[in-house]
Amino acid sequence: MQLNEVIKSDKVDFSQIPAEYFLLGLMSAFENRFQTIADNVMKEISWKQFFAIICITMCKEPPTINELSEILGSSHQNVKQILLKLEKKGFIKFEEDKNDKRKQRIAVTKKCLKFCEKNNESSVQIMQKMFAGISEKDISTTIKTIIRMDENLK
Repeated sequence: MQLNEVIKSDKVDFSQIPAEYFLLGLMSAFENRFQTIADNVMKEISWKQFFAIICITMCKEPPTINELSEILGSSHQNVKQILLKLEKKGFIKFEEDKNDKRKQRIAVTKKCLKFCEKNNESSVQIMQKMFAGISEKDISTTIKTIIRMDENLK
């Protein structure tokens, strides 16, 4: 694929960039732009903190830090820092595991659930705007591609 056929720019010559490198750069730039927008919309918490909350609520049972680190694709130390900030704000709490007292599980609080409910409409609007004009087939293909890339990294 010739990138210059897909991307029109009078400032950059994309013909010298392999598509794989361009895709990786595009994903990084997109993440930065999305994080900036999401941080501005959420106000009280960062996008990374909100993403951690989303992942916690998707789990069948409150996750441990190690389990959440795996889901987020981030180090134990980075996730711990995010969680400590969320705990300080009253969004999550650490609970002792019922079966293994050495483990701590992460649970969202009522304050967190209220925050999520309050911000749901703006989140839906951002998602609708961001995915406008993109077919389910294209989304599915993108998901499959990124999952495969992630598996290859592992």
